[in-house]
Amino acid sequence: MLVKAETTLRESHGDLLVSRYRLKQAEGIALVRANRDEGRQPLAFASRPFILCGLPIRRPPADQLLFERRNGNFLLQITGHPQFGLPFGQDRLVLIFLATLAVRQRSRTVRFRSAAEMLDTFGMAKGGKEYRRIVAAFERIFGATMFFSTESTRSTATVIHRSRFNFLKEAEIWYGRSKDVPSGQNTITLSDEFYSEISGHPIPADLEAIKVLVAAPALLDLFMWLSYRCFAAKGPESIPLFGLYRLTQQLGCVEYSRPSRFRAMLEQWLQTIRALWPACPAFISGDGRILWIDRCAAVHVRSVENR
Repeated sequence: MLVKAETTLRESHGDLLVSRYRLKQAEGIALVRANRDEGRQPLAFASRPFILCGLPIRRPPADQLLFERRNGNFLLQITGHPQFGLPFGQDRLVLIFLATLAVRQRSRTVRFRSAAEMLDTFGMAKGGKEYRRIVAAFERIFGATMFFSTESTRSTATVIHRSRFNFLKEAEIWYGRSKDVPSGQNTITLSDEFYSEISGHPIPADLEAIKVLVAAPALLDLFMWLSYRCFAAKGPESIPLFGLYRLTQQLGCVEYSRPSRFRAMLEQWLQTIRALWPACPAFISGDGRILWIDRCAAVHVRSVENR
């Protein structure tokens, strides 16, 4: 595995000095490739609204409690709790974790042993800082309200569907790690609407790929968005990068003051995604205004069948 990791690193990063982080990333990339080739990818699941429109990447200002993103005819608004604020950054892992449990357990009420189980799921370190981050993430998710609407045209009529709901209905979570704190099974009940969305449209994603990208929320958003869009594509499609409701405003990434900076970051992100998914058909047009995609699957069909 180490030899494959070093080879992958040289392919994706040239002659850069191999740091411990880069080597770990390369090992993860090599594992993702091997699993896909063998049709045995471990799967996580995400809900459609957060594939189409990502959460904020960075912590919003304390006085900002409304976040909005639009993707074509799809509108996502998230209202944060006055005490806990808006979900952001790695909080998106909580939603992936809960969606994955709901799909696996086939239940609106999901159970897991401890907070450490979530950290293990995504290959994250376990320590006081990480546990405090999970506590804060669950508080922001529990306190947030989501509104989304879609528009579609049928014959001569426009059909509008709108829904507003909380993510979670009830939660009993044991955060304590001290031996003096009683242990118990964590139980979370998803709201009817959130569970209906997850169970009706579960979006599979490569869990090992998520582990590689866990510390880069913007890159993770792009990878999962491309996985979904390329699978759903009927053929070559073009996605404008700039302008009202274009790619820069669909994802949860920070606003870029100059288009050239966003293009440079997008190309850098695509380079990492191609390392994870060599067949990824996404590329930026010559004039730098369009992202071209085509039909392709990031998740091997055998992995989905064997879930």
